Amino acid sequence: MTRTIIFHENHFIEFYITQNEKVKMKIQYVLELIKQVDRVPEKFLKHLSGTEGLYEIRIEVKSDIYRIFCCFDEGKLVILFNGFQKKSQKTPKEEIDRAKRLMTEYFQLK
Repeated sequence: MTRTIIFHENHFIEFYITQNEKVKMKIQYVLELIKQVDRVPEKFLKHLSGTEGLYEIRIEVKSDIYRIFCCFDEGKLVILFNGFQKKSQKTPKEEIDRAKRLMTEYFQLK
């Protein structure tokens, strides 16, 4: 089973290019996993509770934690939205709101 990953606008790219090599390699690894593995472990991909269809891709490099929001479309299509480095236990509400807005936008433009 393979999924296709696409970017909605440049939000993910803008986040990605600011990361160091180690983080980029880990992001690529997790994206490959999402593309190829039927049931992706929650350690790497988790549904965001309280949202309709919004997921977070979870990346850890040493003690740094990163999140990339995404959703699924037509089953095998994964759409990436914004990413950020997580500084506290709780995911910032403004990042979640931004991802929800981008997801709505994506489905309206489709």
